[in-house]
Amino acid sequence: MEYEYDGISLIPGPTQRLLNGRQTEDYRLYQEELVRWLLNMGKNPDKAEGYSRHTVDTAAYQIDKFHRYIWTEIEDGYTQQITTDHADQFMQHLAVQDWKQSYKASLQKSVKREFNFRFYQRGGDEWEPQFNFYDQTGTHQPRDYLSKEERGKIREAALEYGSVPSYANLSGGERNKWRAYLAQRFDKPKSEVTREDWKRANSWKYPSLVWTSLDTGLRPIEVERAVVSWVDLGNEVLRIPKAESSKNQDNWVVALSSRTARALEKWLDEREQYEKYDDAEKIWLTREGNPYGTNSLAYTVRQLCDIAGISYENREMTWYTIRHSVGTQMSAEEGLGATQAQMRHKDERTTMRYDQAPVENRREALDRMG
Repeated sequence: MEYEYDGISLIPGPTQRLLNGRQTEDYRLYQEELVRWLLNMGKNPDKAEGYSRHTVDTAAYQIDKFHRYIWTEIEDGYTQQITTDHADQFMQHLAVQDWKQSYKASLQKSVKREFNFRFYQRGGDEWEPQFNFYDQTGTHQPRDYLSKEERGKIREAALEYGSVPSYANLSGGERNKWRAYLAQRFDKPKSEVTREDWKRANSWKYPSLVWTSLDTGLRPIEVERAVVSWVDLGNEVLRIPKAESSKNQDNWVVALSSRTARALEKWLDEREQYEKYDDAEKIWLTREGNPYGTNSLAYTVRQLCDIAGISYENREMTWYTIRHSVGTQMSAEEGLGATQAQMRHKDERTTMRYDQAPVENRREALDRMG
C-alpha cells in the first residue's frame, strides 16, 4: 500500500513491513504533518518559507531511515519519543560507515530538519550535532555525481530504456509476447497493437531528455518548464529565457553536444505525431501527458542505473546527480568559468568566479566528457 502526501512517499516498504497496522497509521499521521511543515515552513519558519519538493522528498526518506535505526538498533521497537541522544547515536553510527561524506552530510541535515520541526511545532528540544559531516565554512562537500565513465554508461542506457526488439527480427511467438507487453504499456487491447506501436516504443524521447540533461544539467523544474522554443538546433544550444530560468534573472545560452542536438531533432520531429503534444509546447511529457516532476525523474535515473549496471546503494541517485556530474566534469575540462555559464549559476560564489567561456569551447568539453 502506498502512503504519500503531495507525491512524497511517507512510509517506504521496509518500514511498512516493520510496523503493525495501528503503528503504521500513527506514523503516517506524524510523517504527513512533518512533510507538510517542511514544504511550507521548514526552510525559514519566521517567514513561512518551505523547502523544495525535491529536498523534502529526500529528507522524508532519510528521516524514515533514522527512525528505523532507532526502532531496530537503539529501542525495542516502535516509538515516537525521539530524543537528541537518539540523534547523537545515529551520528556515531554514520561516522563508522564506509559511505560517502556527502551522503552522511545529507542524512545529518535531514535529521536536523526533523528536530527543527519538533522544536517549532511540538516544543521539543533543539539539537546541535557534536560534529558535522560537512565543511563548517559553508563550502559543502561535493554531492553525489556520476563519474565520467558512468556518464557514458547512462548515455548508452538511455538508448535501451523502454525499447523493444525490431518487429522484423522476431518470430511469431516472440511477436505475440512483445505485443502483450506493448498492449499493457500503451493501455490498449492486444488486438489493436500495430507496427506503429513498435516504432513508438523505440522513441527518441528518453535519449533526448537524458542527453540534454547530461549536457546542460537541467534541474527538475527546468525539465518541467522546458518548451520547444528553447531549442536552437542550428546553433546547437538551448536558449533559456529569463522568465523561465530557475533561480536566475538572466537569459542563458547553454551548449549542446552535436550528438544531443541530433537526438533532440529526431525527438522534435517524432513528437509531432502524438496527439498529447498537439496543444502543448512542453518538450517532454510523461506517458499520462503530464510534465515530468522530481519523483518521475528520480525513478527514471534509477532505472537507467539498473540498465547500466551502476550501483546506487548508499548514494543519492536523483536527477540532481546528473546535474552535479555536469558541474564536476565541466570544471575539470574547462574550468569554473565555463561551469558557471553551462550550469546557469547566478551567484559567482557557487562556482567561485565568473568567465565568459565561448559556447564552442563548452561544446567541445561536452564531447570529451562523454
